Amino acid sequence: MAFNLTRRKFLQSASLAAVALPLSRAIASESGVKRSPLEAKGSFKDETVVGGICEMCFWRCQLVGKKRGGRLVKLEGNPKSIDNGTSICARGNAGIKLLYDPDRLKFPLKNVGERGNPKWKKISWKEALDECGNKLKAVEDKYGAKGICVFPHGSSAKYPMHFFERTVGTKNVSEASFFQCRGIRDTAYVATIGKAPGEKVDMPNAKVIFLLGGHFGENIHVSHIKRYLKGLQNGAKLIVVDPRYSASAAKSDIWVPIKPGTDTAFLLGIMNYLIATKKYDADFVDEYGDGFEEFAKGIEEWSLEKAAAACDLTVQQIKEVADLLADNAPNVSIHPGRHVSWYGNDFQRQRSLACLTGLLGAFYVKGGWVPAIGPKVGKLSWEHKEHEEEFNLNLNSDDELYHPFTPPGTPTELIRDAALTGKPHPIKGCVIWGQNPIQTIPGQEKMKNVLRQMDFVMCVDVMPTDITMWADILLPEVSYLERYDYIKTGTQWDLSEKQQQFISARMPLVSPLFERKDQVFITNEIAKRMGYEEDIPVKTAKDMVEKNLEVAGLSLAQLKKEGGIHIQPGKNPYNMPDDFEVVFFNEDIEDAGFPGVPTYKPVEEPPAGFARLIYGRVPVHTFNRTQNNVWLHSAMPTNPVWLNDELAAKMGLKDGDEVGFINQDGIKSRTTTIVKTTPGIRKDCVYMGHGYGSANPLMTVGVGAGVDDTSLVTKIAVDPETGANGMRNNFVKFIKDGKIINIPTAA
Repeated sequence: MAFNLTRRKFLQSASLAAVALPLSRAIASESGVKRSPLEAKGSFKDETVVGGICEMCFWRCQLVGKKRGGRLVKLEGNPKSIDNGTSICARGNAGIKLLYDPDRLKFPLKNVGERGNPKWKKISWKEALDECGNKLKAVEDKYGAKGICVFPHGSSAKYPMHFFERTVGTKNVSEASFFQCRGIRDTAYVATIGKAPGEKVDMPNAKVIFLLGGHFGENIHVSHIKRYLKGLQNGAKLIVVDPRYSASAAKSDIWVPIKPGTDTAFLLGIMNYLIATKKYDADFVDEYGDGFEEFAKGIEEWSLEKAAAACDLTVQQIKEVADLLADNAPNVSIHPGRHVSWYGNDFQRQRSLACLTGLLGAFYVKGGWVPAIGPKVGKLSWEHKEHEEEFNLNLNSDDELYHPFTPPGTPTELIRDAALTGKPHPIKGCVIWGQNPIQTIPGQEKMKNVLRQMDFVMCVDVMPTDITMWADILLPEVSYLERYDYIKTGTQWDLSEKQQQFISARMPLVSPLFERKDQVFITNEIAKRMGYEEDIPVKTAKDMVEKNLEVAGLSLAQLKKEGGIHIQPGKNPYNMPDDFEVVFFNEDIEDAGFPGVPTYKPVEEPPAGFARLIYGRVPVHTFNRTQNNVWLHSAMPTNPVWLNDELAAKMGLKDGDEVGFINQDGIKSRTTTIVKTTPGIRKDCVYMGHGYGSANPLMTVGVGAGVDDTSLVTKIAVDPETGANGMRNNFVKFIKDGKIINIPTAA
């Protein structure tokens, strides 16, 4: 605020100063203007609270919070962290805006309108819990535990998921993190090396980093990105296989613009070339390989020429990649990927990645795949009970598994098909916890029909995402900044440095506002109403964390005393286990009726006038979870569609043009986005960020912003070995000013 100070008044003030009256008070007394109290810039005067573990994505970086007057004003990386350190990403910083988002769910709500078109009535927790417990019990009494299904996601969903799965006894549990994301990766590696791979690649010490579809820099997990960048800084060569010139491709030594869906053919071509030219690690294969001869024979048809033709590449492009990997083996990071549910032929691709790592001898060596050895903590939760009635939708009438290599839980399509047909049994109760099946599972209309036929739908969330519109009872959950739950363990991010382990636990940085409750309170109260009070394993979320810490000889008080993170000596992760082996030919897979050697299955080509719709992440959002965050929305409010610039010119489109879409089934997007023309994408596909275009008007920032890519994924593909969804087998045309524009055939 500006104000005028005359010389006379200044002198008067100066005289006052002689009697030690502060100038500011003198000015205030004469002008009536009060200055704001002087505060140090930054967080100098703020209270620091420890124990934060981020959940703006699922990497879960360690945080401290800065509080002022009881209000959280800033989040920072915990300086004691040997994982993310003091770094957090844009989403981590913006957690403050989630915490205080005015659109957050505040009270229990009852839908007195229609599912999908709700009218909300505020009710008490008692009424809400009574209705949830009684309605779910009624479903259980009438249809058995098999009449209930659960769609959980996130750390707070584990406790309720275990209640329904272990205590009530339903097997109809489908986590998006498995069936629409990384489950295929995990089971394919288990079938090959006996372990789920995570993202355990020692990139800081690699000579070559190989990414198949990974686009680091757009998909940001802080300590993971540190490893990646440290590897590049140390001189690692980078190979990126992607139809799109992604952020990673922009840093690559070799970018391979592969034809979508042909990745397995590409890998088979490389592996056959390595074997044929004896450039693989024969000593490693002899010592740790199983079924190598069958494997080599099974892929011998994959000449470089055949692979190049399948992948729309040149022989030289594939040979260059293979030679670079062989020349630098075994210190190569063959990244297993994370979101790998692409085309419905994904299990075989993930098997191929594991086999390629084996051919290069790149397990348990510097720069290769190396699982760090972390500390042990407890896993207290609901105990497994014996159930009189066992059922499994994954079993056919001959007691054979439809999908023998499925991740934990039940494939989503088996649950949805049973719900819609009533066969082999009805599913009439639905619990959705932290997941948004409208925007995570292909076939939105199918999902809506599943929900329409339910007797009862309960939803627990932090924000009013699109799925919450389908709830009968909607419960407000505390956020990750307001609750106890998750214990994070691990090691230092660079495995070549001093071996250390860490243990940290999520603690509330602030008290919950309004009537929000945590997962233990909600689950226990429902359990009591369903008749399972005697099975309750723990009274509060805090107690649960305390008991799990006890296993490691720690407590919450001790962790707080140590700055939120306990650090202890670690162990050398490079030692090869005695029982380790790479199963190149898997007899169990073949016995189950699938190829025991990694095999390429072609996918459908785009029809004339269409391009394949592919999608991925953007740096500042975690799918739809962050779309309503005002800071992140401001940074990236929409998801521009990438279109090859030559095609755009033929179509009469330019950067910034507003377009919608129609897919091969005639489904139109509800909203529009803008065009981004680029030479950095193949002509047979278009690309956009995932998770935009919210339909719920209660998401006042994110509603209608950008296009919901999942709404255009109506052709449902299922990976036969795992039952997971493949979600890049749909095709689109553009719509501009109401006119449908064909996409010229790729030339």
